[in-house]
Amino acid sequence: MTLKLKRCNAGHYYDPTIDAACPFCAASKPESSTTRPLKEPREATAAPEGVTYPQGQIPRGQPGGREQQEGVTVGYFPRKIGIDPVVGWLVCIAGPDRGRDFRLHSERNFIGRSEKMDVCIRGDNGISRENHAIVTFDPRSHSFRLQPGDGRALVYHNGQGVDISVDLKPYDIIELGETRLQFVPFCGEQFRWEQWSVE
Repeated sequence: MTLKLKRCNAGHYYDPTIDAACPFCAASKPESSTTRPLKEPREATAAPEGVTYPQGQIPRGQPGGREQQEGVTVGYFPRKIGIDPVVGWLVCIAGPDRGRDFRLHSERNFIGRSEKMDVCIRGDNGISRENHAIVTFDPRSHSFRLQPGDGRALVYHNGQGVDISVDLKPYDIIELGETRLQFVPFCGEQFRWEQWSVE
């Protein structure tokens, strides 16, 4: 039996025979606003209007009707287990977005005010628009790191300025502009997504 997964706009893979829409996006969608804008899926059509292909010769894209984009980098977990799952969270404990949480995924998570960022903190003008800081999850060592981005503004880890990459431990505090984020890991010694891969 072949499992045909569908990929949502946020990069999550899910089984469309079980869920009509992405369960990961639905579970993380706050009532007031979202971390990133949702875009309409770009569906591939089987044939242009008015064209009929002979049976068995319909061009196919990726599962879910999405076309494969050439040159798009695929992360570690999507290659290994077929999904890009949450590996931890940043929870805003002070600042304009106080009370919100932001999902972290495998490899590099860019923080800034722009909606293009993985962690978008819109209300704090002390945060660089793009790449203020980066939180990285290494799927091989199952460790988290914080590093400064390429913007002018500083980032702090537990009250200390970050000039080079530093290890993140559970409940560490990250400060950017007027915002304080508390780090909450999901993956590590206690849990690894690889244990739960679909055969």
